[in-house]
Amino acid sequence: MKETLPERAREVVKRLRGEFPQARTALAHGDPFQLLVATILSAQCTDKQVNMVTPSLFRKYPRPESFARAGIGGIEKMIRSTGFFHAKAKSIKGCSAALLRDYGGKVPRDINELVKLPGVGRKTANVVLGSAYGIAVGVVVDTHVKRLAGRLGLTRQASPEKIEQDLVKIVPQGDWILFSHLLIWHGRKTCSARQPACPSCVLADICPSCGKV
Repeated sequence: MKETLPERAREVVKRLRGEFPQARTALAHGDPFQLLVATILSAQCTDKQVNMVTPSLFRKYPRPESFARAGIGGIEKMIRSTGFFHAKAKSIKGCSAALLRDYGGKVPRDINELVKLPGVGRKTANVVLGSAYGIAVGVVVDTHVKRLAGRLGLTRQASPEKIEQDLVKIVPQGDWILFSHLLIWHGRKTCSARQPACPSCVLADICPSCGKV
C-alpha cells in the first residue's frame, strides 16, 4: 500500500535524525539578538560567510544599543561581504532601534511581534523562535528545504509561504524545528542542487525524484 505524505514525512525525520544527530542551525550566535542579526545577514548569503563576519561585528556592536547608535556606514563596511549590505545594515539598525523602543531591547517570543521588526519576515522569525527559544510556530523554508521538500514529493508549491503551509500539515509539530535543520543538513551534504548523491542517499527508496534530477 502506498504511504501517505505524513508517513513519508515521519520516515524522513527518522532516517535523517540518524544520519545527522548533530543537526542544528549553522549560524554562530551567543543569544537571541545575535541570532536575529545573523539570520538577517544570511539572506542571499551562505551561513559560512555570515559566520566569518559576525565575530568582529558582535565585538564592535554587542547589543541592540550598539547598532542603534552606530553610523550606518560603519555597519555597512563590516557586513559588505554578505551582499545586499545597504539593505541589511538599514534593517539591522532599524530592528535594533525598534527592539529598544518597543521591547526593552529584548527579542520577542511571539511571531506576530517579530515580523513587525524591520527586515524580519516569517522565515527569520521562525529561525529565531525555533533555534533561540525552542518555540515551534512553523517550519523554516530556506532554499534547501524548498528544494528537498519538492524532490521528496512533500509539496508541489513554489512559494515558501505555501510550502510551509503544506509541511505543517504533514510534519508533527514536535518535529517542525528539527525538520528544517535536517533537510538543510541533508541538502548541504547529500541532496545538492546540481548533483544530488542519490546512490548514497538514505532516503533513496522513498524519494520520488531519486535518479531523476
